[in-house]
Amino acid sequence: MLHPAALLTAEQSRAADKAAIASGITAETLMEKAGKAVADVVCEHFKPCRVLIICGPGNNGGDGRVVERLLRNRGWRVEAVNIDDFTTAIVKDYALVVDAMFGTGLNRAIEGKAKDAISAINDSKLPVVAIDIASGINADDGTIMGSAVCAAHTVTFVRPKPGQLLLPGKAHTGELHVYDIGISGDNVKPDYFLNAPALWKHTFPFPTLEAHKYTRGHALVIGGGIATTGAARLAAISALRSGAGLVSVACTPETLSVYATALTAVMTKPIIKLSDLGTLLEDKRFTATLIGPGGGINETTREQTLHILSHKKPCVIDADAISVFQPNPKPLFAAIIGPAVLTPHEGEFSRLFDSKGSKPERAKQAAKQSGAIMVLKGSDTVIAAPDGRIVINANAPPWLATAGSGDVLGGMITGLLAQGMPAFEAAAAAVWLHSEAANHFGPGLIAEDLPDVLPVVFKKLYHE
Repeated sequence: MLHPAALLTAEQSRAADKAAIASGITAETLMEKAGKAVADVVCEHFKPCRVLIICGPGNNGGDGRVVERLLRNRGWRVEAVNIDDFTTAIVKDYALVVDAMFGTGLNRAIEGKAKDAISAINDSKLPVVAIDIASGINADDGTIMGSAVCAAHTVTFVRPKPGQLLLPGKAHTGELHVYDIGISGDNVKPDYFLNAPALWKHTFPFPTLEAHKYTRGHALVIGGGIATTGAARLAAISALRSGAGLVSVACTPETLSVYATALTAVMTKPIIKLSDLGTLLEDKRFTATLIGPGGGINETTREQTLHILSHKKPCVIDADAISVFQPNPKPLFAAIIGPAVLTPHEGEFSRLFDSKGSKPERAKQAAKQSGAIMVLKGSDTVIAAPDGRIVINANAPPWLATAGSGDVLGGMITGLLAQGMPAFEAAAAAVWLHSEAANHFGPGLIAEDLPDVLPVVFKKLYHE
């Protein structure tokens, strides 16, 4: 059975279609069900109005003709035109557009009359309902193939497509509706998955009745300098909120009083030299470490990172602990021999890795190259493992674009690692929960708000 969180590429969608038809389901039946799904979405989200359906030459256009018939039978005023018959002037006579031009099989740049049609649709600012995928979006990587429709709603089938979750395709998709039209997809082995609890909840470290603070792990956060203590403080409280039984900040004597007074439930561990950090890491009670937030791009951060990795304990390498290895990341990669998670944004990623190619492919190659779980951050965060597993996160709201939100995420991953959650699942879970917390809070969010919202999100996860 196809995993509920699976995503289908264009090739996999075609294979699933062919298998369904080979099993005895007619192409006409599939088209009828697809058209009904689109008509249902139109009727659910819009009041009866004049609808223009622009049909392409393939199956997508056939779906459009079914939509035309079904909407007309429901009393809507509808006109369907082929791309070749489309004129830019007719758009002004309608209140809604159904995009039935190109589906997931598009493999060339859009040009000519089709490009003119897309420009007219977008310029009109009319709401658009796209069939299967917004025309012009690459189904596999979200890139724009010459020109692309900006849809308010997209009705896709069987499973979402990676390009609907990755920028810039995500911005052209609008609200995504996924409909089952009778294609099982059992013959497909997915390469990508949507980040969702179905992938990792079975490994989530919910506390048991027998649990106490010493059984729930001890997270160690390496503190930053006197001017940048905020990053580590955010990370430490987030690790604690994520369930770690104990959290300590390792810091210099100069900054100890700042951490001690600002973090009531978090302990402080003074370190002066590298051997002091080594003594902490040799203590078996410490079960996961985070380094990077506010650490500074300097030799101390570099040495501490390599020292942490040499102890083979689960760790998260973030921010400055990534950038400090530019332009030669080989010592970092060679040192990764235990469970490690790298959490770069695009700028940090480009300092160590090749920035060519799609986001999932770049993340996968970086994970393989480094030996670490890769969390390539953004509004379309991708989590990749060295073994090739790829997860795309889709629930991040724009409110997360605020200083310190990445420090919170790093702390959350560390807190889950400290409790024994596997690194890939811990990274995926933290990314999803981080986004859910931001969704719950909404506009006006700042990073300090996120840890306080996490209990609400954890409670919902626990009871589902």
